Amino acid sequence: MGAYILRRLLLVIPTLLGILLINFVLVQFVPGGPVDQAIAQLQGGGDVFEGFAGQGNDVQLETETTAASERYIGARGLPPEFIAELEALYGLDKPAYERFFTMLWNYARLDFGESYFRKIDVVDLVLEKMPVSITLGLWSTLIAYLISIPLGVRKAVRDGSRFDTWTSGIIIAAYAIPGFLFAILLLVLFAGGSYFQIFPLRGLTSDNFDTLSFWGKIVDYVWHITLPVVAYTIGAFTTLTLLTKNSFLDEIKKQYVITARAKGLSESRVLYGHVFRNAMLIVISGFPAVFLSVFLGGSLIIETIFSLDGLGRLGFEATVARDYPVMFGTLFVFGLIGLLIGILSDLMYVLVDPRIDFEKREG
Repeated sequence: MGAYILRRLLLVIPTLLGILLINFVLVQFVPGGPVDQAIAQLQGGGDVFEGFAGQGNDVQLETETTAASERYIGARGLPPEFIAELEALYGLDKPAYERFFTMLWNYARLDFGESYFRKIDVVDLVLEKMPVSITLGLWSTLIAYLISIPLGVRKAVRDGSRFDTWTSGIIIAAYAIPGFLFAILLLVLFAGGSYFQIFPLRGLTSDNFDTLSFWGKIVDYVWHITLPVVAYTIGAFTTLTLLTKNSFLDEIKKQYVITARAKGLSESRVLYGHVFRNAMLIVISGFPAVFLSVFLGGSLIIETIFSLDGLGRLGFEATVARDYPVMFGTLFVFGLIGLLIGILSDLMYVLVDPRIDFEKREG
C-alpha cells in the first residue's frame, strides 16, 4: 500500500502542472486582462491604482496615474509609456512561456505572489477564506449522510413499495434542480423576498456577533448557515441515498443473510447486525469523495449568491477582475485539495475493508 500511495502522491505533481498549463493557455485567449481592467476602472474613476502603492516609485506612479486619468477622461487616450509601465508592473511585458515557468518556479517555492488589486499575499487570502468553504462543505456532507443512510436503508427494506417509489421520485427531482436555482428560490421564499423574512440574506454572522454570548453566537451562526447548507445539500444526498439502497440490496441477496435467517435470527438482527455493517463499507469510505463533490461543486455559485466570503467567491471575483495571482492560487488550492482527497478516499476504502488491495489491482 505504501508504494501505491507514493505513486499517487508523485502523480499529483504532473496533474497539477497539467491543470495550471491548460488554464494558463486558456487565459491568454480571454480578452480583458489586468491592464484592461485597470484602464477600465481608471475610465470609471475607480481606485485600482491604489494597489500600485508600495511597488516602488510611488510618487512618480501616482503623478503619472493622475495625468493619465486626465488625458483619458479628456478622450486623448493613455500614452503608450504608461501602458507599458502597467504591463511591466503586472509582469505582462514578458513572453507567455516565461511568465508560466516563472509562476511554476514561484509555486515550487510556495510563493504564490500578491493580489494585483488588494495589496495582500495570495496565501493570506486563501487562508482567510478557506474556513468558510470547508465549514459549509463539512456541514452539508454531514447532513447528507444523516438523511441518506436512514432513507437508503428504509428504501432497501421496502424495495418496490409505494414508499420506495415516491421517495425515489422526490430525490431524483431534487437532484435535477440546479443548486443555484434552488438557492435563489430559498432566498425569495425565506430571506425577505416576496414571502417570509425568516433567515438573513447574506453573510455567516450578524454585525453584533462579537457582542453575543457563547450560545448566542452558536444560534446566530446556525441561523446564517441554514439556507446555504440546504442549497449545498440538495443534490448531494440523492446519489448517497441510492448508493446506500443498492448496497443494502446487494448484501441482502448474499448467502450469509440467507444462512442467518435460517438460524432463526430476527429480521432486525439480520439487517442491523450483519447487513448494515457490510453494506456501509462503501458508503462510509466514500465520505471524502462526497465532501469533495459538495465542496467543489457548489462553492462558487452558492457562496456568490449568499455573499459568503469563501474560496469559491474569491476565485470568482478574481476571475472577473483578472487578478491572475489570486485566480491561479485558488485554482492550485482547489486542484491540490481534490487530488489529495482522492488519495484519502482510497485510504478510507482500505481502512474500512482491509481486503481491498490497490497494488494487486494495478498489477
